[in-house]
Amino acid sequence: MTRGRFQPDDCRQPIRQALVDTLSGARFLDKMARVLVVEDEILVRLDLVYSLEGAGFSTLEAGSADEAITILEGRSDIRVVFTDIQMPGSIDGMALAHCVRKRWPPTILVVSSGRQRPAGNELPSKTAFLTKPYHPVELSRLLDRISAELLSW
Repeated sequence: MTRGRFQPDDCRQPIRQALVDTLSGARFLDKMARVLVVEDEILVRLDLVYSLEGAGFSTLEAGSADEAITILEGRSDIRVVFTDIQMPGSIDGMALAHCVRKRWPPTILVVSSGRQRPAGNELPSKTAFLTKPYHPVELSRLLDRISAELLSW
């Protein structure tokens, strides 16, 4: 009797998926709920998108707040906006966060920066702040909170 050759990927995928499910509750999340990542620095944006998708989230990307507004106006499936503060364009990430809170109130907002830390009253209500560079444990905790909030919708 000839034995089949063991393929490492045969067992990695279920383990990887179980880890994602455990960390983020992703298998219970609505596949139509999307995260819009707004970041002008391409490498930072790609890294964050990779982390979000690894945790089971579907993502969209924008390189400026102006581009983000255009995307938000054209879609109804964006449930989370994750934005940097300092960006080129007619408005920055802080103004974008306030705009999103007024026009799409139930949207979950995350504002981030490595250069400034806004005072609590500068952020729109119910907005999380995350400092850059992103610490893996802090990002994981934030993603768990976002997952739990999305599950409660």
